[in-house]
Amino acid sequence: MKARIHITLKTGVLDPQGKAIQSSLGALGFSGIDNVRQGKYIELNISESDPAKAEAELSRMCEKLLANTVIENYAIDLEA
Repeated sequence: MKARIHITLKTGVLDPQGKAIQSSLGALGFSGIDNVRQGKYIELNISESDPAKAEAELSRMCEKLLANTVIENYAIDLEA
């Protein structure tokens, strides 16, 4: 089963990389860009065939290693 995990900073957490991207886009001539936030995308295959068990296992992975849950949110998408 393929899993896609999207990790983003929680609202209110400063995002210096997002600010740098926004500034660089402006310097390159792109206008109308505001509130840029950057995040992480992780894709992996998991051998668990039960979607509920797979999601629980992936949540544990995010809680223990993949996401800093103090400042980040995560969303899991499963594809059978």
